[in-house]
Amino acid sequence: MKLKSMIMDEAAVYRSMIRITHEIIEKNSGTENLVLLGIHRRGMPLAAMLKENIEKFEGRSLPLGSIDISLYRDDLTEVSDLPETGKTEWPCSLNGKTVILVDDVIYTGRTVRAAIDAIFHYGRPRSIQLAVLIDRGHRELPIRPDYVGKNIPTSHSEVVSVMVPEYDGKVGVALYQQDA
Repeated sequence: MKLKSMIMDEAAVYRSMIRITHEIIEKNSGTENLVLLGIHRRGMPLAAMLKENIEKFEGRSLPLGSIDISLYRDDLTEVSDLPETGKTEWPCSLNGKTVILVDDVIYTGRTVRAAIDAIFHYGRPRSIQLAVLIDRGHRELPIRPDYVGKNIPTSHSEVVSVMVPEYDGKVGVALYQQDA
């Protein structure tokens, strides 16, 4: 893969996450009954950023969990006979709560659909809202995020890479061109 451009630097990512935090607080008239769930892998550090921001702005700590969608994918048999699964941690009962589902990039919508399936397997939230850092378009399912850091029109041959300290040692968003 060849680097095409750096779409967001560290400061831009943090500004977007602060804006998303304020949008979440405003849309929900505060933070009562909110639960943050980060989609494994890079959605989790972004959910942790939102939690930190909410604590700073509202003085209230929200439950934070992680969700691994591996077993809920619609292409599971194409991926592997024995898929590797990550950790799913429910911070509390989701029943009656507003779940803020957090991911790094939304593309086809299939990851989000799998996450919603997983959530309903374990509980019945009042509602689910979706926060993503990057929306790159090309939806295959009727799924739309409630909160978006940045919309980036892409081609199918491009790859959007969100970098977070936990996995990459730095923060940013890069756009790559796949090799032909």
